[in-house]
Amino acid sequence: MENQELNLTKEREKLLAFLFRRRKLVIGFTLSVSVATYALSFLITPLFLSTAIVFPSKSSSVSFYESRNVKASSMDFGEEDQAEQLVQILQSSRIRDFVVSKYNLIDRYEIGADDPNKMFKLNKAYEGHFSFERTRFGSIKIDVLDEDPKLASEMANAVVGLIDTVKNEMIQERTLPAFEITKRKKDQLDTEIQALLDEMDRLAKLGVVSLDVRSRLFQALVDSKSTKEKEELRKKIDINSKYGSLFDGLERSRNEKITKLEDFKVAYEQAESDASTKFSHKFIVQSAEVADRKDQPKRMILTIVAAIGSFIFIVFCLLILERYRELKKAA
Repeated sequence: MENQELNLTKEREKLLAFLFRRRKLVIGFTLSVSVATYALSFLITPLFLSTAIVFPSKSSSVSFYESRNVKASSMDFGEEDQAEQLVQILQSSRIRDFVVSKYNLIDRYEIGADDPNKMFKLNKAYEGHFSFERTRFGSIKIDVLDEDPKLASEMANAVVGLIDTVKNEMIQERTLPAFEITKRKKDQLDTEIQALLDEMDRLAKLGVVSLDVRSRLFQALVDSKSTKEKEELRKKIDINSKYGSLFDGLERSRNEKITKLEDFKVAYEQAESDASTKFSHKFIVQSAEVADRKDQPKRMILTIVAAIGSFIFIVFCLLILERYRELKKAA
C-alpha cells in the first residue's frame, strides 16, 4: 500500500515537472486558442431571448349540472397533469406550423426550399430557437430566440395566443360530433312529441276529451233537460268510448316524452356549450418583452471552455509525444 502511494506521488511529481518544462508551450497554446475563440465569437450572430410565462387553467368547460362548483373550477390553476398537457400542445406541429408559416421561418433560418432535408433542418432550427418547459412552480416557460429582439418578443406572445386556439380546436374535434348526436336525439324527441300533439289535436276536433272531463259526460247527460243537448252528449260519449283509450295512451306518451325531453335538455345544453364556447386555458403570468441585450453567444463561457479544452488537448498530446520518445529511446 505504501509502495503504491509512493509510486503515485512520484508520478504526480514527474507530471508536474514535465508540465513545468513545457509551460511556455502549454500556456502559449492555451492563450492562443482562448484569444482566437474570443475573437471568433464576434462573428457569431447574436440572438436575443424573450420569455413568456403562463399557468394552465384547471377547468375548460362550463357545467350545467348543479353538483359541480363552476366558479371554483374555472378560477383554479392547473396542476401537474394540466401543465404536462400544455407543454405537449406547445410542442405540437399545429403551433409549429402556424409560427413557421406566419413568420416565414424557412427563409429566416436560411433553409433552401428545394433542400431534400428541408423539414429535418427546419425542425432542428425550430427546436434551437423555441423551447417550452415546466418550471418547478407548475408554470410553463416559453423561450424564443431570434436575431431581432422585437420579433422574438412578438413570436413568444403569438405562441401564448395560440394556446387557446389550438386547444379549443382539439376540444371541438371531439365535442362537435357529440353535440350533433345529442342534437339529433333532441330533434327526434321534439318530432315525436309534435306527432303526438298533432294526433291528439285531430282527436280533440272529433270531440275526444281528457279522462277527467270524460268522466263528467255521463253526469252531464243525466242533468241535461234539452233533447238536442242530450243527443250531442250521447254522440260525444260514443266518440270518447271509441277513441278515449287511444287519446289516453297518446297523452301518457306525450307526458313521458316531455319529461324525458326536460331531463335531456341539461345534456343538450352541456354538449352545446362544450362544442361552441371558446375557453381560455391559461393564466398569463408574464408576457414576452423586447430584450435589451443579447442572450447568445456568451463569449466568456466560450472562452473558458476553449481554454480548458485546449489545455487538456495540448497536455495530452505532449504526454503522448513524450511517451513515444521514451519508447523509441528504449528500443
